[in-house]
Amino acid sequence: MTNFSGYIYLILTIILGIASNGFLKSTNGFTNLIPTIFCIITIIMAIFCMAKAMNIIPVGFTYATYGGLTITAVTLFGVFKYNQVPNFYGVIGIVLIIVGVILLNTLGKTT
Repeated sequence: MTNFSGYIYLILTIILGIASNGFLKSTNGFTNLIPTIFCIITIIMAIFCMAKAMNIIPVGFTYATYGGLTITAVTLFGVFKYNQVPNFYGVIGIVLIIVGVILLNTLGKTT
């Protein structure tokens, strides 16, 4: 497998993580059956894709990119779906996460 396929798996992991975490609130504490099943299936698929990505991309890069971009996207999801707007410090934190992911993926080196 090539680096390109590793990043495809990473993108799928991020999308599935966003889907799972974004709709977690609609499970109502895992009491609503359909959203609960959706969240369980998507998180299992996300972990599968992440494992595939980690075969190609270093573990630290994979998990940091997944975590950072998923946190950012789920925060935006919360803004648009649930009208949960972060305060000034929350926005600064999200910006720092994005900057960290960019630095890690562009300047970070592993041996």
